[in-house]
Amino acid sequence: MVRIFLSLILAWGLWSAAPAAQAQGADIEATIGAQLEAFKADDFDQAFTYASPTIQGLFQTPENFGRMVRGGYPMVWRPADVQYLELRETAGFLFQKVMITDADGAIHVLEYQMVELDGAWKINGVRILANPPATA
Repeated sequence: MVRIFLSLILAWGLWSAAPAAQAQGADIEATIGAQLEAFKADDFDQAFTYASPTIQGLFQTPENFGRMVRGGYPMVWRPADVQYLELRETAGFLFQKVMITDADGAIHVLEYQMVELDGAWKINGVRILANPPATA
C-alpha cells in the first residue's frame, strides 16, 4: 500500500511539473525570438533589453552590443530560420539549444544560457556549438 501511495505521489509530481516546464520553455523561446526580431530590425536598443544585467554590464551600450553581434554572431543578426531544440537544466541554470539557418543556408547550433529576473527571462550568454554534419 505504501509503495502504491509513493508511486502515485511521484507520478503526480512529474505530471504537475510538466506544465511549468512547458510554460518556462514557451517564455524562454519568446524572449529569444523577441531579441532575434529586434536584431532583424537593427533595433539594438530593444535587443539589449533582453540581455541580462551581466551582459549589459559587459558591453555597456546597445551600440557596443550590436557591434559584437554583427561581428561575432551574424547568424543571429540575420537568421533565415530558427528552430528551438531541447531545454535543459544544469547546475541551476537553464540552457535553450537553438538551431539557426543563416541567409546563406548554413546551419548553426547555439546554446542560450537563460536567467529569470523579476519574473522575466533574460539571455545571460550564447555559445556556438559544433555544427551538425552536412547531409547529402
